[in-house]
Amino acid sequence: MGEKRSNHTVYNVNYHFVWCPKYRHAILEPIEDSLKASFRDVCDEYGYEILSLHISPDHVHLFLPAHPKHAPSEIVRTVKSITAQEMWEQHEPFLEEYL
Repeated sequence: MGEKRSNHTVYNVNYHFVWCPKYRHAILEPIEDSLKASFRDVCDEYGYEILSLHISPDHVHLFLPAHPKHAPSEIVRTVKSITAQEMWEQHEPFLEEYL
């Protein structure tokens, strides 16, 4: 987690993201393994290094470093949208109960 360098910058940017399902339903425990795998796949694909990932039944903690050119909103949008699509494809009957 030390300083990283590029041509004209030295940086150490770390983000701690926390989010929860709609209405804070405790629905993440049954899909935790596939959700973790999805997070890892997305972060590998986009070049984000996961320093810490914790999934509770009703919320997610994700801690990762990023280059300053990546806005936090861009990271969250990318990670949440792709993992949500994958979870709906894999667990649609289960997730429909909570709509």
